[in-house]
Amino acid sequence: MDKREMLDRLAANGDERLLLGRVWDKYEQCRRRNLPEGTGFLSPAEQAALSPLIAFWGGYDGAQRRQLWFLPEWQEAPEEDAVRVVRASFYEEDALTHRDLLGSLMALGLTRETLGDILVFPRWADVLATAPAAELLLSDWTDAGRVRLHTAPLPLAQLTPPQEKTKEIRDTVSSLRLDSVLAVGFSLSRGKAAEAVTSGRPSDQKGQGVRHPEALSIKKGEITSWMKRKSPASTSWPPRRKRRRA
Repeated sequence: MDKREMLDRLAANGDERLLLGRVWDKYEQCRRRNLPEGTGFLSPAEQAALSPLIAFWGGYDGAQRRQLWFLPEWQEAPEEDAVRVVRASFYEEDALTHRDLLGSLMALGLTRETLGDILVFPRWADVLATAPAAELLLSDWTDAGRVRLHTAPLPLAQLTPPQEKTKEIRDTVSSLRLDSVLAVGFSLSRGKAAEAVTSGRPSDQKGQGVRHPEALSIKKGEITSWMKRKSPASTSWPPRRKRRRA
């Protein structure tokens, strides 16, 4: 399969075509030079578009943002520093959020593809990053807003991801249509669930909004997220996004 045939076959839109084209170029570089080639960190939506091609690595099992690597025949896994971890410590009363930390990282001039997951704990945050980005964090990342940070490298083997909070819901639905499952999973009326679907607020595993309730059926193991928007009078931000696994 050549590049054009692959793009015509797999790309659903212009963005996916651009992404697949970049990945194909990485594959060709690996094949010609017989050296490992990898992408930056990819969002879940980008990974879903590339999933027919290959597996991913984000530093730990269950990582949301992951890299894609093409390896030569003599290499079984990416280099050890393909994903590095920087721990930023702060006082518990500072109560930094993912949004606070991401904003401070973007202020350093980093692009999102150089950063993996940001794991937030009460007194520290572990940031997964490419090797060049990690070096920048260790030298220049000193604060998040008005909060002072102390950064240090953390061996990947010592990374302990926070346990994701889950709630098991058992119920019976008339069908596996998205609005039916959404109503049960997020405790909504059927009308509000259908309205949320038509407004494009829930998204599927590819991160794509779904406009018609009858257009999508949920399959076992799929993850659906729904952003709960506040009323215009509310000052809470960002909107809360809940995720449910079918």
